[in-house]
Parts: sequence; C-alpha cells; structure tokens
Amino acid sequence: MGTLSVQLYSVRTVFATDPDTTLRRLAEIGFTQVEPYGVVENAKALGAGLAAHGLTAPTAHAQLIGVDQSAVFAAARELGIGVVIEPLIEPERWQDPADIAATAEALNAAAKIAAGYGVRVGYHNHWWELETRIDGRTALEVFADQLDPEIVLEVDTYWVTAAGENAAGLLRRLGERVHAIHVKDGGLSTDFTGQVPAGQGRVPLPEVLGAVPDVLRVVEFDQHENVFDALAASFAYLTGAGK
Repeated sequence: MGTLSVQLYSVRTVFATDPDTTLRRLAEIGFTQVEPYGVVENAKALGAGLAAHGLTAPTAHAQLIGVDQSAVFAAARELGIGVVIEPLIEPERWQDPADIAATAEALNAAAKIAAGYGVRVGYHNHWWELETRIDGRTALEVFADQLDPEIVLEVDTYWVTAAGENAAGLLRRLGERVHAIHVKDGGLSTDFTGQVPAGQGRVPLPEVLGAVPDVLRVVEFDQHENVFDALAASFAYLTGAGK
C-alpha cells in the first residue's frame, strides 16, 4: 500500500495562526507525513514543527513559474522535501498546444535548477486540464508527453473525476510518471464545496487506489467545516480498509 500524507492547505486557516498545534493534531490522527504549501513563506514554522512532531514532508506545493526558484529549492532541501510541485497553471493556459508546450518548457527548465539542490519538480492538476482536449487527448496527457523524464505528476483524482474522466484509466495511462495522488471525495462540484471524507462520496476510490497501489497518497480537503474530524475519517478509511 502506498504511504499516506496530508496536504496542509486542508488546515491552512489554523496552520497560519498556530502551526505547531496544527502539526501536533495531524500527528495525533496518525499521519507521519505532510505536504506543505508555500515552502519559503512557511520554512521557519515547518523546520521547527516537523521535527517536534515526528513528521516528514516528502512533497510540497509551491509556485515555480515566475518566482525565485533557487529560494524555493533551497528551502525544500533544508526541510528534506524531495519533490516540489507546481500547484496550478490557470485554465486559459491549457487551451492551445503552444501554451501547453510553453508550460512544459518552463517546468523542464525549473527541473534543471532543482537538480542542483537534489530536488525534483512535479505538477498537480485541477479539472480544466482534463476537460480540454487536444486532438482527442486530455491536455494533461499532451503536457505529460513533453516533460523531461525526471518531472513527476501528482494526480488529483477528485478533479479528474469531476472533469468526467475515468481516474483509474488515466492513472494507468500515465504510468510511472505518477509519483503521488490527491485523495479526496465528495459530490464532484468544481466550486470546492461538498467535499466529504474518503469513501463517502462519488469518487470510485477502490478502483483509483487499485490502479496505483504503491504511490504516495495525499489526503486533501479544499474546504470542510470540521476538517480535523474529516481528515481522521479519511485516515481511518485509507488505513482500515487496507486499500
């Protein structure tokens, strides 16, 4: 079974005000790994909190295009983060093959800088990369074909499903390019509402998890009014079901 992590964006409100308590509560749920956001901005809090609560951060989200990449990768190396993932490229950049190629080129260039810090680069999708078709293929797959081999994908299986794509089939087509998946569930709305603990929504999680049994599984909620309870329920589902 793939190992479990949790995206800190899920608890961003409380993390912003009390990162130490936030990390402690995640560790108490049972998580041993987290996926930070804003690596440079949160470096100090993460440096203290991860060690204090027995946590590691194998992956992280941070904007890479149009920023000081050396600062990002230096902070990642200091925190023991192995893969820095670009979390979002705007929908309008996925409509034209030339724009898709430009994004791939930008991340390929970032990967060369990252290698100097012992770090890799990744990309995380939303729904629009799957809704857009280029010559009958999803824009995400067209994009993946243009990435250097060392760049990986973190496939958000909720957004894939919300876009109407078969997530398990996509994961199998992408193959070894998939380094991690975001595990979340809900009613498949694209307005970030209606998300529920894993196994309680419309995402076919048994099939999704079975397609990539060994990759990192990162639990995430874009929003939830009782997020720690929801994270605990997702943790219980993913560990108790043995999936």
